[in-house]
Parts: sequence; C-alpha cells; structure tokens
Amino acid sequence: MQVKQKMYGFYKEAMERVTSARTVSAFLEKGVLSVPEFILAGDNLVAKCPTWSWEAGDPSKRKSYLTADKQFLVTRNVPCLRRAISVEEEYDAAGAEVVLDDDDGDGEGWLATHGVQASKADDEEDIPSMDTLDIGKSDGIKSIPTYFTGGKKEEDEEEDIPDMDTYEDTGDNLVAAEPSYFVAEEPEDDNILRTRTYDVSITYDKFYQTPRVWLTGYDESRMPLKPELVFEDISQDHARKTVTIEDHPHLLAGKHASVHPCKHAAVMKKIVDVLMSQGVEPEVDKYLFIFLKFIASVIPTIEYDYTMDFDLGSTS
Repeated sequence: MQVKQKMYGFYKEAMERVTSARTVSAFLEKGVLSVPEFILAGDNLVAKCPTWSWEAGDPSKRKSYLTADKQFLVTRNVPCLRRAISVEEEYDAAGAEVVLDDDDGDGEGWLATHGVQASKADDEEDIPSMDTLDIGKSDGIKSIPTYFTGGKKEEDEEEDIPDMDTYEDTGDNLVAAEPSYFVAEEPEDDNILRTRTYDVSITYDKFYQTPRVWLTGYDESRMPLKPELVFEDISQDHARKTVTIEDHPHLLAGKHASVHPCKHAAVMKKIVDVLMSQGVEPEVDKYLFIFLKFIASVIPTIEYDYTMDFDLGSTS
C-alpha cells in the first residue's frame, strides 16, 4: 500500500509541474474550484468564522500560483471530545449510511455515516384504560387524621404512643449508628475522558482542483498524536481508505492525516445538482461551507466551525 501511494505521489507531483492551475470557473459544471475561487471562498470563511485564518506556510514550500500570504487555511485547537467509533455505535447499521457518489454501483462512492440514531428498547409501561379507573366512585370526604391513621380513630392512635415520662433509658436500646456518607474510591478502570485537540487546515489541490483537508492531532498534554491514534477520530468507513498519512504541502514538520480529494469534485457536483433541482443556484463563495459540511461525515467528532447564517445561493 505504501509503495503504491508513493508511486502515485510521484505521478501526481509530475503532473502538477507540467499543468497550469485552473483559472476558469467550472464550479457548477464539475464541482471544482479555480485558484481565484478558492481564495474568494477562503476569504468568506475567514470573514464569517473568525476561528479560521490564512497562513503563509514555510517559504520553501510556497506555491507560486497562490497569494504569498494566503497559501492555506487553518483553525487551531479544535476540540475532539469523543472517539469516532463511539458515535458510530449510536446509529443503526441499516439506516445510518448514505452513499453520495456511486453511479457505477461498485460500492466505491463517498459514504456519509451520519444517519438515523440507534433505536432504543421500548420500555414504556402500559398506560391503564380510563374505563378501569374508579373515578366516579367516592367514599365521601374524610377528615385529615383519617387519611394518616388508615381509618383508626384518633384516640386509638394516641394510645399507641408511649409516654416519655414512663420511658427508662437503660442503654440497651442504643445501636451503633452507621455512617451516613459514602467513601469515594478510585475506579479500577480509567474511564476519564481524554480530550484531544486538532489543527485542521485546508489547502488547494492543484491536481484535483478542489480543497483538501489536513489533520494534526494532539493529546491532552498537547503532545502530537501518532498517526495510528489519529485514525481513532476518523469514521471507520473512511479510515485507511479515503484518509491517508502524508507530508503537508505547506509545512515541514511531521506527517499529517489527510482526507484524499479524489471524490471531492464528484460529491460537490452532486450537492450542486440537488440544490439546483430545488431552484437554488449555489454561489461559489459559499463553497467551503458546503465542503466542510460533508467532510464532517469523515471526522464527526472534530468540532471545527463551519456554521453560519447564509443563503446557499440565489433562488431562480
């Protein structure tokens, strides 16, 4: 797998050297972005969601077709409170998965894992029929002491109460009192939730002409996560399939998990077609909001900001 990935990387890098970056829009026709459109959509994301910002990256890895100070987008210290597999267990297998792009029927389409929440057992108690309740029957209004004494006369109840003057404290009736508190003990298993954080970045992929998401994970001590641990926070339908570990195109240090962009254009085209069938023409500056929406199906527990009040486009 690694050899195949490296060979593909060499091919992709060679093709990017001999091909120019897209400058003509094909957003509605193909679901791709030109370089100016990527910058336009990035500016809109930064303006609407201040947690995102543009970065220049390492000067030695700067791309000439991008603005020097707008090489890629990043949001830092994004919380990840749960592992992805714990979320997937809450959904029914039958109704939780939707293939967004599988025209060939080969099962290689983009799989969205958000779906119907797992059904819970029906443990509701039977509600009695109103016909079985003796609402119309009445025994008359009782006095307050009658309700508390179970129908006994008040003077009979008083006879059962001993007189304190005749009570002798012999000391035999004293019982060692049990403590009215609980002693806390450490659990044998460590069930403490370990909060991870991620730096999420978006680059422009010249070969696929779409945005590409990169993940840099940290544990609760802000130490970098090993690649195999990052896969715990990725949908298991995409881990090691559409998500790979590669070098970041704008940073020098370390390996980064990346959502491979080979299906991005096809998925975005599907979404555009659905919106247009509903009479809405999506605007290209909203591209990254739609993009991050479907990327959330791959990393459902990494809580980055992509929400805002906006119209997807003009209504025709």
